[in-house]
Amino acid sequence: MLTHLDSQGRASMVDVTHKAVTAREAVAEARVRMLPQTLQMIQQGGHPKGDVFAVARIAGIQAAKKTHDLIPLCHPLLLTSIKVELEADGEDGVLIRAACKLAGQTGVEMEALTAASVAALTIYDMCKAVDRGMVIEGVRLLEKLGGKSGHWQVQA
Repeated sequence: MLTHLDSQGRASMVDVTHKAVTAREAVAEARVRMLPQTLQMIQQGGHPKGDVFAVARIAGIQAAKKTHDLIPLCHPLLLTSIKVELEADGEDGVLIRAACKLAGQTGVEMEALTAASVAALTIYDMCKAVDRGMVIEGVRLLEKLGGKSGHWQVQA
């Protein structure tokens, strides 16, 4: 059942009024593939715009807080924790992991996915002058905890 459709098939925001407030968490990831020399530039701090990972981390955090402004049927949430971690992935990529938490009536999967996606887009934006062929890939939910459906984790 698609929860964002009403009985007539029209888009609508899910009513969470009567849902219990529970601790909820979600973890998502994204990867950015690039030329090895682009990753080396990032790691060596040689980018003229500054610390690429720091800017991408802040962008991801900001995006998680603004998810409801970007995705029309998402509820505005009072997130209690947002963590965005970036690390080299081999010699030609960056792995981004975003984790969001709250105590609330609806999950935080979209916030974690948005954080990872915007962090990846920020890396692209900062590095596009030297590497237009970068590829953003593998944006996916890894895990969610809390709520009626309980714990879900991607199968390896």
